[in-house]
Amino acid sequence: MPLGGRIQFGPGMLSASLPRRLLSTVISPSPATSPRSISIGTSNSCGFSTRGARKKRSCISWTLSAATPADMATNSGSALTKLAPLEAILFDIDGTLCDSDPIHFCAFRDLLQQVGFNDGVPITEEFYSATISGGHNDDLARALFPDMDHQKAMQFMDDKEALFRKLAPGQLKALDGLHELCGWIEGRNLKRAAVTNAPRANAELMLSLLGLTDFFPVLVIGSECDRAKPFPDPYLKALQLIDASPEHTFIFEDSASGVRAGVAAGVPVVGLTTRNPGKVLKDAGASLLAKDFQDPELLSVLQQVEPADANAQG
Repeated sequence: MPLGGRIQFGPGMLSASLPRRLLSTVISPSPATSPRSISIGTSNSCGFSTRGARKKRSCISWTLSAATPADMATNSGSALTKLAPLEAILFDIDGTLCDSDPIHFCAFRDLLQQVGFNDGVPITEEFYSATISGGHNDDLARALFPDMDHQKAMQFMDDKEALFRKLAPGQLKALDGLHELCGWIEGRNLKRAAVTNAPRANAELMLSLLGLTDFFPVLVIGSECDRAKPFPDPYLKALQLIDASPEHTFIFEDSASGVRAGVAAGVPVVGLTTRNPGKVLKDAGASLLAKDFQDPELLSVLQQVEPADANAQG
């Protein structure tokens, strides 16, 4: 049963209403279009491939003077270097501050199977990445359950988020280099905000588990804006609340939806390839791709845009 037993579905009753494109993805994902291969690499306890997960790199010193020279940053970072002097950085949360997708995948997979989605056949990682990851709950409820009463579909989403919050404390980990980057930001008194489509309860829990509750003076929730990502409203609201100029700000995002929101807000975006393929983020408009917060190309760009009066602090 879903959490609390609040949703009652008969086995198989959802598969008939699932769009053919989505159903075929669940049953037989195409190897040619799959961003990852489940058969390669290790898996976590939820069965989610860790091929895209970042390994710890203790040999990298988070010091800008040791970064790759600027002329090696060929990853379209020119849009970012024009931001100097940097004033602010905006962060998505899920998949950006932390690799939370495996936890979300577990929650969706288990609850969808319990309610008879696709005749009880578990969703695949490919289906999750292509159809669910980065989406706003209201949109996901309509896409996954197009023929269901929307209030009932949203109750399923609420149950899924409750399960995520139950699983997260034992599994959520910061992306490599995150805390070093936060220290660099604090040392330069840069403005910052967290901007997410996640429900407020999820967002506050993740920030707490990462030790970043006090680091972000502003937390913007997509559902509390007129429109959530991929619309620009959440990022425009964040810029207004921290009084930052888009000409001296950039965004960290990991999903195509989030990248499009940042670009629509007129702010350059660094796409983190935590789970989504770089091409997907590039096609959405990312100005730079980075594996994590220790990526040498990212460090090179930061060296070029940091405030002039902070150079002596490095």
